[in-house]
Amino acid sequence: MARIEESIEVNVPVSTAYNQWTQFEEFPKFMEGVESVKQTDDSHVHWVAEIGGKRHEWDAEIREQKPDQRIAWKALDGHFNSGTVVFEPIDGSRTRIAVVMEHETEGLVESLGSALGADSRRVRGDLERFKDLIETRGVESGAWRGEVEEGQRIR
Repeated sequence: MARIEESIEVNVPVSTAYNQWTQFEEFPKFMEGVESVKQTDDSHVHWVAEIGGKRHEWDAEIREQKPDQRIAWKALDGHFNSGTVVFEPIDGSRTRIAVVMEHETEGLVESLGSALGADSRRVRGDLERFKDLIETRGVESGAWRGEVEEGQRIR
């Protein structure tokens, strides 16, 4: 199991950063290798991505979602991964976004890439592209302000 921890500061308020992150179907705009993300309901998303040179598809469940604070998920099938994204206001116009993710490596290429830090560099690059996207735009493209606990929408 590989573990990745990366963070970045973005020059937008916490609500703007959080609101944009909830637009899961826009992840291919800043996540390397992600072909598509389709939200199937309030707490489930279907992913299609290239990982280690192979195409993978899987369904993930949003286990926890608290506006302007955190989103946690876990894969239900396919390429196992889980993690959290935490949004922390630095001041009224800056936010720290921290990602902690675990994933199962498959085969020699993924295991070696993970051991050499390719996973962390990829997540770091995704965060930098998110920063560019949201700071250039200045506003979120949408928002979902509901709450999820244990995979179920509560508000």
